[in-house]
Amino acid sequence: MNALHEDPTHVMLADDDDDDYFVFSLAIHELSFAVLLTRAENGDMLMKLLEEKHPDILFLDMLMPCKSGHQCLKEIRANSKYDSLPIIVYSSLQDLNNIEFCYREGSNLYAIKPSSLPELKNVLERIFSIDWKKMLYFPPMSQFVINPA
Repeated sequence: MNALHEDPTHVMLADDDDDDYFVFSLAIHELSFAVLLTRAENGDMLMKLLEEKHPDILFLDMLMPCKSGHQCLKEIRANSKYDSLPIIVYSSLQDLNNIEFCYREGSNLYAIKPSSLPELKNVLERIFSIDWKKMLYFPPMSQFVINPA
């Protein structure tokens, strides 16, 4: 099938930071395939949006108002209708406690927020190279964290 006729990948980004969202959307639009990007500005909004539409991939920030990424991750993974939803934690937090929590609670990858657009594009290309529709990827802990450096 010609790549131009494929349905866009629906990506949902849960992040309250406007600058992070702007850079993320720039990087998404520079990728070589069609992406439909939806934003949830806080954890409550994320849970409401998930009820309305089921994205192909969810990027989840840990530090959000109303309901934290930690709470959202637990809630999403407790609901079997989201069993096939890939959750990529997208966070500036790099401590082992947070990483281990996300691993234990069922996120698929942990992407540390890069500091530049080229680094973010590289991270996104690595994440999108996985065929999420065919297989839900749960890597071993040693491959769980995607570091932009």
